[in-house]
Amino acid sequence: MLRHLCARALPILLLAAPACFAQDQNPFARRAPAVNPPPASSAAASAPARPIPAATPRRPAPVTAASPAAAASAAHAPAPFVASAPLALELHNARWFDGKGFQRGTLFVLDGRFTPTRPKRVNRRMDLGDQYLVAPLADAHNYNLQNEWAVGQYAQRYLRDGVFYAAMFCADPNDAEAARARLEAAGGPEALFVTACVTSSDGQPLGALAEAAPERARSDFIDKTVIAMDKPEDVARKWPLVLARKPDAVRLMLAESDRPELRARPELWGRLGLTPEVAAAVTQRAHKTGLRVIAHVETAADFGAAVRAGVDWIDHVPGFTDPLGEPAERFALTPELAADAARAQVAVVTGAAAARLFKAPPELQAALAATLKRNLQLLKDAGVTLLLGSDLFTDTAQAELHALAATGVFSNAELLRMATQTTPRALFPKRRVGCFEPGCEASFLLLGADPTADLATLNAPLLRADQGRLITQNLDVAERSDESSISTAEAAKKKAGRGGKSSGKSTGKSGSAPTKSKTATKKSPVKASQAASGAAAQ
Repeated sequence: MLRHLCARALPILLLAAPACFAQDQNPFARRAPAVNPPPASSAAASAPARPIPAATPRRPAPVTAASPAAAASAAHAPAPFVASAPLALELHNARWFDGKGFQRGTLFVLDGRFTPTRPKRVNRRMDLGDQYLVAPLADAHNYNLQNEWAVGQYAQRYLRDGVFYAAMFCADPNDAEAARARLEAAGGPEALFVTACVTSSDGQPLGALAEAAPERARSDFIDKTVIAMDKPEDVARKWPLVLARKPDAVRLMLAESDRPELRARPELWGRLGLTPEVAAAVTQRAHKTGLRVIAHVETAADFGAAVRAGVDWIDHVPGFTDPLGEPAERFALTPELAADAARAQVAVVTGAAAARLFKAPPELQAALAATLKRNLQLLKDAGVTLLLGSDLFTDTAQAELHALAATGVFSNAELLRMATQTTPRALFPKRRVGCFEPGCEASFLLLGADPTADLATLNAPLLRADQGRLITQNLDVAERSDESSISTAEAAKKKAGRGGKSSGKSTGKSGSAPTKSKTATKKSPVKASQAASGAAAQ
């Protein structure tokens, strides 16, 4: 039983099994142990490590005249998204989502942020015709932007889906830095890199790593790709390994944490995780050094251990998988536990879409689905902060959004708020994202219909903007977007010279009610789907 694609968060996986990128695998997934696993070979365990060559991003072969199939493929490939220069914008007849419903009025953008007054010089004035603006989506759990190769494969998918923020778990530090630089150069998306993953010496993902590279010794992974801590005293001794990875946050692994007897089963080596005591010690140490802690959990007992440890986020709502074939009750949260999480202000990453990657007998699958739905309802009712996270290597937050909608637990407005406000702000708490008030980052998606009535409209944004930059597939728009700058004052003088009257003053504010305005220049309604010349295309 494998979860999505194996991430190159761990360099060994691309080297040992590059074909895994054509499979639905993930090194952080738990595999069902073999019923009768072969005994471990002591010779294999002591085999010398093979040198790891320098990581080289894979690039597609160049298209030549001698390659008609490749040429045809390139001809039909969509143009890449590119970012324009930051623009001063005036957006008339806008409707923007404030977390509860849609406000109407005029929005102004200057220096990448919403501003309360009209800029003196406007690059683009658009009449949005009462179309809908929402903030970009965020994915709080993925692995698919962890190195340069992965960025080349999936960054465009994020921009296409309107997902501008993401958390990448258990990335290799060197790969993460290269990926971050490439994402910045490409104009997004923006990623939080969790480069320090702490587990036990028999914990996941060591089992998956060993299976991906059977010729390598277990010692090649421990304290290199992941950090192993078995006793509370290991935390202080190995903390320099954590800091050396310069993580944006620390991730710890909990799996069957209340069943120490499972460690005696050889077939479960590499499938377990930290003890509750070590998890608490890691969390305390991380908080002292200013790092947030994210705990992977599987059972209700793991969830409780994470809450008591004081973690900041819990990754996964129990009920998404049952690798040991246990009763569904093992994954059922209680109202008391949900209330404890709410009081402790622990956020929970949903991860519901990943459930489809685990196969189980129909009866167990149905029981798990019911448990997952009930857990989501309990957490929602308790007021726990829920973060949208897909845990799907080949997909984005869009998949999680629709998976959660299918449960029937949330309204469309609640899901939209989770995807475009709660999750981005949890990823980047020091920034003003997911909002349209003055001072907020001017990042948004333009939609042709109300997403609270139909979430499917989020699948095809008409226009994308990131901090005042248009994200477009039209290279000419991106390169020339600021050439047609127009001064509102100059336009007013021209209009007055023709006998018109204009005060040239601002007539609308972010969040204000619609008002009649005398605009500085004539403007015709601009549909984002049709006006590349107005920089409102793509």
